[in-house]
Amino acid sequence: MTTQLDLTEINQIQQLLNDYEPAQKALDTLEQNNGNFNTTFDELWTEKFGTDTYDQKSLWQSTLTVLRKELCGDDGFQAQFKEYTKNPGSAPLLTGLIVSITTLSGLPLDPAISTVIVLYLLKVGLKIFCEYTEPDNSN
Repeated sequence: MTTQLDLTEINQIQQLLNDYEPAQKALDTLEQNNGNFNTTFDELWTEKFGTDTYDQKSLWQSTLTVLRKELCGDDGFQAQFKEYTKNPGSAPLLTGLIVSITTLSGLPLDPAISTVIVLYLLKVGLKIFCEYTEPDNSN
């Protein structure tokens, strides 16, 4: 099952983050890709860093695996995430989540890519992301 945003969700977030340019780039790309996170992530990544030649493994899934290790044990990020979910109309709180992902040490993420990741986390929920979306390593 592919997790994605519908057009209404994209429009709501565009209005909320209308003053945050990196989010607009991400949301425009999400809209062009019918809300598909994986396709949008790959497109933004390729635009920023060049063509992906690692076709044996999904860059999106690899990034989520690294983020899972970083975020799921980070009490500060979890508190920030929880605060936003209590007040989902807050542009500053949502922007703060995006900046938090962007500034993680060791990850070459720009704000547009971070926006896609944060929207994915909001869609599936942080607890589900941390507990239930761990990829099957039996391949």
